[in-house]
Amino acid sequence: MTTPDWADLTRFAIALAEASAAAILPFFRQNTAVEVKDGPVWDPVTEGDRAGERAIRALIETHYPDHGIHGEEYGIKEARSPFTWVLDPVDGTRSFVCGMPTWATLIGLSVEGQPKLGLMNQPVVGDMFYGSPEGAWHDYRGRVTRIATRGGISLSRAAIGTTAPELYRSAEDQRRFQALKSKAQLTRYGGDAYFYCMMAAGHLDIAMDCGLQPYDITPLLPIVTGAGGVAAEWTGGDPARGGNVITAGSPALLAEALAVMAG
Repeated sequence: MTTPDWADLTRFAIALAEASAAAILPFFRQNTAVEVKDGPVWDPVTEGDRAGERAIRALIETHYPDHGIHGEEYGIKEARSPFTWVLDPVDGTRSFVCGMPTWATLIGLSVEGQPKLGLMNQPVVGDMFYGSPEGAWHDYRGRVTRIATRGGISLSRAAIGTTAPELYRSAEDQRRFQALKSKAQLTRYGGDAYFYCMMAAGHLDIAMDCGLQPYDITPLLPIVTGAGGVAAEWTGGDPARGGNVITAGSPALLAEALAVMAG
């Protein structure tokens, strides 16, 4: 396989984000009807989620019909090439239905199963983050800057972001989280995908969540690694496949965090 044109694919991912924003925003802060998916926790979905994914899928089918698609709302289309797009049109639907602008559209591209390109878009705020093997960038309302994690931070000085403490459902996951939280300087909640981008941009030091699906994390990993960060699944799995994922601004901080969590 020839080396992909990351600049061209990034431009296409940005076009996907713009198309999804146009489809999603008419439903934001409109008290849109909420459905609840089956599962152990309240897991809402709206027509905004579905409209956003339909817009993204239509463009992929038109421009890259051989590419696979794995989306939260409409499932998997098998690839006829090494490329698969991984989509979460509204990550943070709980925030979306509460009218909070902390939800995001996540668009990732895996090549032969490995996350290589990722984008997070928050169109209300005007924040877009994207990363590839060439680096990571933040586009704030048209002003593009390269981003990097902050290194040299020990756990005692670290700021942690995670979606919600109650999502650490098992006693063991809760024990690990509380152990890590007790050693850190600051812990913040409710940021969903935003926390991973804030960590990549050097404003947080650790972003982590429990029970993730591939579409929750695959689009974020190229942003994290493109900015110099690292990721792990703390039970030993592949973070690109979801599960219990922790990301940090440096290998040393990740190692320190995992050691504390291991007890």
